[in-house]
Amino acid sequence: MSKNVKTYVLLGLVLIIWGIIGYKVVKTLSPDEDPLPTSKPFAFTPKPLAEKDTFRLMANYRDPFLGTLPQSERKPVKQQVAKQPVQKKNIVYSGSVAQTGDSKTLFFVTIDGQQHLMSKNEQADGVKLVTGNGEEIKVRYGGITETILRSQ
Repeated sequence: MSKNVKTYVLLGLVLIIWGIIGYKVVKTLSPDEDPLPTSKPFAFTPKPLAEKDTFRLMANYRDPFLGTLPQSERKPVKQQVAKQPVQKKNIVYSGSVAQTGDSKTLFFVTIDGQQHLMSKNEQADGVKLVTGNGEEIKVRYGGITETILRSQ
């Protein structure tokens, strides 16, 4: 084959290859419009929930390592203890005395007819003085907290 024949054959092959490539590019850039399929309206109906099947293992067999049976879980029966009513005490707050240089204050408290000098957190005749000021005191006895005003 001569040199010119080879050139024309190769030129024809190149034109065919570039034609195929060009055709694919043009086809991709301008695709045919296919009609979109129409969809029917969808109605959602949830499935009913089934109740879960539950189970519990009964592990009441002998322990293979210790050789003992498990302890039965018995809850202790709580016995009702009747609370005895606390008898109210006759408490009278007469006043207080404080030293000018000291922060400790003494309170005059009469408990069931007996007068006591008490400071904060002090206890006398089963009555504890919790807090106090010039006008009132708080006392606690038998689980009851009581506020007592100063008597005139």
